[in-house]
Order: sequence, then C-alpha cells, then structure tokens
Amino acid sequence: MKIKNMKPSKTLSIAILALALSVQSCSDYFDVGNNPNLVTAPSVNSLLGSVTHRVGLNAQRYGSAVSSYVQYTASPTSGSETDTYQITDLSTSWSQAYYGMSDAYDMVSAAEESGATLHVGVGKLLIAYQLGLVADTWGTVPYTEAFNKVDTFTPVYDSEEQVQETIGQLIDEAIVALGATDATIALDENLDVIHHGDVDAWLRTAHGLKARYLNKFTKKPTYDPQAVLNALDNAYESSADDMKMGVFTGNNPWATIATNNLGGTLGGWLSTNFINHLNGHTYGIVDPRISRITDATVHGNYVGTPNGGGNQGNAANTIHDECYISTNSPLTGNTSPIFIMTYAELKFVEAEAALRGGFAARAYAAYLDGIQASMNMLGVPAAEAEAYIKEPTVGVGANSLTLDLIFKEKYVVTYLNYEAWNDARRHDYAYEGFTMPIGAVLSNFIRRIAIPNVELVNNGGNIPGQEPLDTPLWWDKP
Repeated sequence: MKIKNMKPSKTLSIAILALALSVQSCSDYFDVGNNPNLVTAPSVNSLLGSVTHRVGLNAQRYGSAVSSYVQYTASPTSGSETDTYQITDLSTSWSQAYYGMSDAYDMVSAAEESGATLHVGVGKLLIAYQLGLVADTWGTVPYTEAFNKVDTFTPVYDSEEQVQETIGQLIDEAIVALGATDATIALDENLDVIHHGDVDAWLRTAHGLKARYLNKFTKKPTYDPQAVLNALDNAYESSADDMKMGVFTGNNPWATIATNNLGGTLGGWLSTNFINHLNGHTYGIVDPRISRITDATVHGNYVGTPNGGGNQGNAANTIHDECYISTNSPLTGNTSPIFIMTYAELKFVEAEAALRGGFAARAYAAYLDGIQASMNMLGVPAAEAEAYIKEPTVGVGANSLTLDLIFKEKYVVTYLNYEAWNDARRHDYAYEGFTMPIGAVLSNFIRRIAIPNVELVNNGGNIPGQEPLDTPLWWDKP
C-alpha cells in the first residue's frame, strides 16, 4: 500500500517546529498530559510532525555524543573528558530521547483510539528506534513504567535483555500496523518530515531497522544471519529510500558545529584515526571520499587530531592545519538532511550477515554495492570510485572477503551515525590503527556511559548499581 505524496517545502519548517514545541512532553516521567501550556488533544498528524522531527534531531544528538568514542571526532583540548573516557553528563540526550518516545507513545495511543493504523506503526517504530538509542548507551533504562503507563514519577528500570526484547517486539508490531489496509487517517505528507507520508517507504524502513536490530546480536548464540537477510529482502532498494530528516529552524546541526568552530567556538575536529583511515596512512590507498567528507588543510593535506592529545598545530585555534567537520560535505552541509539509516549502511549489514551465514557471493556483492552507494551519495566521480573499488586491497573477490574488510568500509559509511558505536563494540574496536586515547582513564575501550544527572536526581532510588564504563552491555557479551 502506498499513499503518494510530495516532499514538503523547507518553508514549512517553522510551522512544524512550532507544532513540535506545542506538544513537548513533561511531567509523570515524560507524559504530556498535565502541562497546562500544551495542546490538550493534538491530532495524530500534529503529533506526527513532532515525532518525526524529534527523532531526526535525536539521531544527530546521539551520534554527536559518541563520535569521539568511535574516533570520528577528537577534542582540540588535550585530556578532554569525552576523548579520555571520563564520566560525562548526557542529561539533555537522555531527556530528549524520552520526550521523543513520549510524543510517539501519545501518538500511538491517540491513533489506536481513532483507527489510524499507519500512525500506530510509525509511532511504535520510532519508539523502538529511540529506545534503542538509550538502551545501547546506558543498558538498563526505564520503559515498562514510563510514559504514564503506571502512575509514578519514579519508574523502575527494565533489565538490559528485557529492553532489547521490547525493541524487537515494537518493530514487529510496527511492521504489522504499517501493512494494514484499514487505516482511517493518512499520514500527512507535510508533517511527516522523514518519509513524507509514503507508507511503502515506512515499511522498508521498518524492515531495515529490524535487520539492523537483529544484526546487533552477533555475539549471542541466538544470532540468526538468515533472519537478518530475510528482513533486508523487504528493506531498501536504493539510496532514494534512506531514512533522513532535513527540516531545521536554521541549519543542519552538524553544519552549525562546523560554522561555530570556524567562528572560534571550537568543535567538530576530526580524529587522527578517522583521517588516517581515509588519507592513505593506514591502508596505503587514498579513499576518494575524503575530499567529500572534509576539507584539506591550509597545507593541502589531510591531518587529524589525536584523541586525548588535543590540537597538534602551531596555533591554539583554527588556522585549519587540521581537519574539521565541513559544511562543504553532502553529509554535513547547511541544508544536508540528518541521515538516520541509509541504503549504503544496510548493504554492509547484508554483507556481514551473508558472510556469517556462509553466502560468500551475496556477501561480496553487497559489500561492493555498499561502497558504490556511499561513493554515489557523496558525489564521487565514477572514475575515482571505480579506481578505488578495483584496488587489490578493496576488490578482493568473494573468496577473500573478511569481516574486517566489511567493518573497515562500513566505518566510512556510518560517519557520525550512532550505529557506528554499536559496530565498534561488536567488533571489539578491532579496526586497523585504532588505539586507546591518550590519557584514557579506563584500561579498555569504553562500552557504556554513566547514568545522567537528571536521572540521578529524579529517579536515583531505582537506578541499579552502575558498572565501570568499560563493562560490555548485555548484547556485547557472548
């Protein structure tokens, strides 16, 4: 089933954002019901605008929070807390994810009452996605008693395994709802700022998120590569299907970081590890995507900043002798969308699952397709892309493809995406040249983040004992 719609104009952004603010959640552990300043009974499509907008911003927010852990970025200040695995307070990220889930939960509740089955599907899917963000960051989190499902300001914490099971159930329920033919209300093409009312696109995204979710459990004995491949068979067919959100009050948040950096509010410096991954230092070949991701330095080369080491140039500010997030990149430009999940990424999910399942030919075809899709997405000229893919260390043939190669190429594709941290943990940070940050306060790579202050203050009595930050999450253990 498909409801054909046109993409909304950017001029709708102010109206959509005003609407998003009008339905912001609060009280009763992120329930909207008791705030007198809010719309008391917003329509399901009004909520759809808030829900789809929030999830895009949360995708960027969480990607930014962990970008130094996967060494995409590095601080220009030596010994920074994010680079060196110190305890950081992500209260805003925590709260915004719960606001996003609360809006989605309210949309699902209203949609169930009115028979708006499609909104039920979108809502459950976006609850699942954002619940994944918090669960993959902190492990055990509140869900069962959140959103006024139980009349309490202090909901209990669900176990790590329970939360992961809930995510899978929500995705499956979303797929059923999106496939129903009895919806009473269409998805509004203007207020849906992700897929613009296209139900088929939402279904493909639901199957893609299911594949991504199932592939996270590679360390568990229940991991089923065929189930991952089955989900992918119903997911994206091209980059036109990408899950992305491009409506902002100003510019793309990544572009704002880049612009602020050039103005003296430093941030968005790229890690030595990531730059060396691309500039030929680590692998002996230059990846042509580097010039579409960042800008060359004033010296015409590509130089990163070591995590924990800070600015390495002769000046203490941005004379551009190191590389930064760039507004010239299709991924981080002023008007670029936030990419939540892409066709290119899913081709690497397919490559990994197929290789683990013993389907070498399918794995290699997906691996090559993923590289090509990434090149196309970044606007790399065909000749440069072809030359890179034909390099003997890249185009290795089906019989020589390894998981290391798949993770190596996927690392470029998931640049600044939160999912990269899930991959790094699943792969035990075993990327070529990936080392512990300078001055790290942990003995091993970071695996989780400390519960934020907002929760310590408001719900501290329910927080389970906190593990050291290098303790793997449930899904990250055999």
